[in-house]
Amino acid sequence: MHKGSFALAILTVFAVECRPQVLSPPEIVDPAMSALQQRHFPELKAAGVEITSHQYPFRFYLSRTLDLTEKQEQQTDQRSIRFSDFQGQTVLQVTGNYFAAYSNETMSRNERVKRTYLDVVLPILRATASRVGAEPQLTAFAIEISHHVRKQVLGVTVENPENLAIIIPRATAAKVAASTNENEQVTALLESRIFIDGRAVTLWPQQGMTEAENAEPSIQPATPQAAPRVVNASAILAPTPAPNPAPAVAPQPARDISSAALRLQQSAYQSLFDGLVRSLDGDAHFVSYAPPVLVAFHEMSYLQLSITTNLAPHDAGSQYRVAALAFDRHVSRLIRPVLAMLPKDPEFDGIVFSSSARIGNASDSGASQSVEFFLPLSELRRFEKYDVTGQQLINSGFVLINGERVGLELQSAEADIR
Repeated sequence: MHKGSFALAILTVFAVECRPQVLSPPEIVDPAMSALQQRHFPELKAAGVEITSHQYPFRFYLSRTLDLTEKQEQQTDQRSIRFSDFQGQTVLQVTGNYFAAYSNETMSRNERVKRTYLDVVLPILRATASRVGAEPQLTAFAIEISHHVRKQVLGVTVENPENLAIIIPRATAAKVAASTNENEQVTALLESRIFIDGRAVTLWPQQGMTEAENAEPSIQPATPQAAPRVVNASAILAPTPAPNPAPAVAPQPARDISSAALRLQQSAYQSLFDGLVRSLDGDAHFVSYAPPVLVAFHEMSYLQLSITTNLAPHDAGSQYRVAALAFDRHVSRLIRPVLAMLPKDPEFDGIVFSSSARIGNASDSGASQSVEFFLPLSELRRFEKYDVTGQQLINSGFVLINGERVGLELQSAEADIR
């Protein structure tokens, strides 16, 4: 019995370690990405074995989802290696959870990024770049890792996830995967795009700048025409001063709102969205089967929050009255708490509050209205600071009632009790 139990335990451990790490090609909706997955499936499986067999300083798991507990991770789908489309570029995407907890007091943001990059991202690059790096359609490697940060809040230690995403150009990945020089390896970060909790950041800010002041600009991938720049990893990355007179600012490219780009961005923000639901559900009454999601509307990207607004029987009236009351009684009171949980400049353009406004128990289908408030972030921030009224905020966006765009005048609509 004892020998049998021991053998069973060994087989169980072996089975866990041998779980598949690569998405099967039919699971990938994009035909071009599915074809690449099929073409390189053996190489990706071999890379998965190398990644999971590597000895990391702390436990690391490949995962389809960021920010899981270790117990959840052991029971969830670990197939995370796949080709995907990121802002029009073909990338090999690898996602995982790393159960290291860094102290916010002893490690700066740069140091945390560097540590996870050297300990986790680099082994992943070595396993993947050597096997699929020669694929001509491949543009970059997109590696997403969730680690943890410990902070002191009112004398209590609080541990929260910090989600790191690094977009590494293919040529840079090949170079760094073959390098044994740590300075060269870390310098590759300066040629990559770095996102922390879905927000683009620049590492090694100019001397005298705080991390908060440096959080907005993003690292742009090096273009093939640009001359290589040798930068010491411990040096400070300072912006190039503009000549006098300053050149005209080039127009910003339109945001990529393709389905693939929104899905990848959603993955980067997922833990933030999940935390938002947990924190605000008591007041927001989020719809359980419709979690927060990034959507495209009128050439812009919006964070869609699906909520239920409960109104009293005496609030009944026209659909405009119901919509106006839904905004004044519910949506307007959620704006500031929601904005407080979002980064200052997230990678989307606005928020759509999708309210199912119900009168009483709404047993009558006519007593429920679907009202969507598409509101731009710039005006939401002004509303947050009391610089505009609710009416001005509504006028800056779009209001849809039961799928049709309407004009909504709050005061007159609320007086309409037909």
